[in-house]
Amino acid sequence: MLEMTREEFEELVSEALDRIPPELTRLMDNVAVFVEDEPPADDPELLGLYEGTPLTDRGEWYAGVLPDRITIYRWPTLRICESREDVVVETEITVVHEVAHHFGIDDERLHALGYG
Repeated sequence: MLEMTREEFEELVSEALDRIPPELTRLMDNVAVFVEDEPPADDPELLGLYEGTPLTDRGEWYAGVLPDRITIYRWPTLRICESREDVVVETEITVVHEVAHHFGIDDERLHALGYG
């Protein structure tokens, strides 16, 4: 398995977020991004997870709620990658995929766009 410190991986996640166009990041609302080492035990190959209410589903009722949560998982990503460059690419795909869920884009559409 490829070796990479948590700090290095967190930096890649940060860089992937920075590459999202500003006109989109300005629209992101009440969402926090985290890095964890391992996903839930019932889905050990999961690279990322969005938990929350997509922007498209929020209505007048949406107030005073905890932030949505995007989690990017380090170890599964490192297990499937063969080089640092692979990690950079896979991390960016995963970050974009999970941010897209925040905007209400479903897995089917993301797979069609190449963000599967």
